[in-house]
Amino acid sequence: MASEGKGWISTSALFLAAIITEFARCTGLPGYPVILVPGDGGSQFKAKLNKPSVPHIYCTKTTKKYFDLWVNVVELALTVPCFVDNMRLVYDNKTHTTDNSPGVDIKIPGFGNTSSVEWLDPSQLKQTSYFAPIVEALIAAGYERGKSVRGAPYDFRKAPNEFGPFLKNLTQLVEETYRINGNKKVMFVAHSMGNPTVLYFLNHQSQAWKDKFIQGFITLAGVWGGAIKPIRLMASGDSLGVIFVNPLSVRPEQRSMPSTAWLMPSDKFWNASEVVVISPYRNYTVKDYAAFFSDIKYNTGYLMWKDTSRLIYDLTPPGVEVFCLHGKNISTPGVLEYTVKTWHDSQPKVHPDNGDGTVNMRSLLGCLRWMGNQKQAVHHQMFEKAEHMAILQNPEVINFIKKTVLFS
Repeated sequence: MASEGKGWISTSALFLAAIITEFARCTGLPGYPVILVPGDGGSQFKAKLNKPSVPHIYCTKTTKKYFDLWVNVVELALTVPCFVDNMRLVYDNKTHTTDNSPGVDIKIPGFGNTSSVEWLDPSQLKQTSYFAPIVEALIAAGYERGKSVRGAPYDFRKAPNEFGPFLKNLTQLVEETYRINGNKKVMFVAHSMGNPTVLYFLNHQSQAWKDKFIQGFITLAGVWGGAIKPIRLMASGDSLGVIFVNPLSVRPEQRSMPSTAWLMPSDKFWNASEVVVISPYRNYTVKDYAAFFSDIKYNTGYLMWKDTSRLIYDLTPPGVEVFCLHGKNISTPGVLEYTVKTWHDSQPKVHPDNGDGTVNMRSLLGCLRWMGNQKQAVHHQMFEKAEHMAILQNPEVINFIKKTVLFS
């Protein structure tokens, strides 16, 4: 009889949930409105050119209109030097800020909408799907693009010390989203670098503002303490899994990005006795970045690291409820080993670590440091073999997000 009673309660609960979902669909109030914050590489770029020079004769020097720069699969496949020269940043060591390559005007489209964070390529090639599966799931549950589910794309090449206008616009977006959804608090859903970006943002808001406008923060594959991969980008480039891209060809663009320096391993997560790079001449730990950048002949990288390394260094709690989700048990770069032949212009041997394929486990677990250090709850769940990018399409993760924003 007891088991029959439990079954009845379970059935009733499911029936009630179905009624709530249907009511939400009919009233247009499915749950907490959602703002999506992408990670490194997760925002579309458009560019317009009026360049004083180009690296090759086949590169376009001027354009009358803006064109798709990131991701432009055709340009990336056929004209890598042109793409790199258009995407790279130029660092000013006096102002400690960066600017676009000379003659390149870049804008980030779609702020407040979801189009430019659902797909990395505007043509919506299947391989460039980003937040699309999550958005589609929310739409099916009664959400509306541009109203109850919105996007906050930004210039992912930079770090929060250069995010002034974006942070102001994000504040306004939160407040507007709250207002147009019947004064319902907003839920952040962020991926990868988007998570420390949101943390930086929340750390610079008053608790009263957060209590009024923010319901919670769902973090997907958060880079809380950096990762080993950005070191490889700095040293010898990274094809990022694109077979037709030579890592050295894209290295000038990758190492010009302050965000690459920002995401290098923190000494809050790696200790001074742990070797992260082995070279034929010396070993490097997180305390040896000055020597590392000097030895790879890129001292600008060290300046950018100094500019950005303290932005979320203490991992100050966000002051909102957190739902920390990430993968586990996927081979992830742990130590980079170079030989005389490969240092530092070829790819190193990679000694594996546990993580999600991109971010090391110790960094993914950084959110646990907030447990007991803020009054708001911190929830944590790991998903077996949920790879860093594939987590955005993981059915378990998507169901978790739906459940959290609809019924939390």
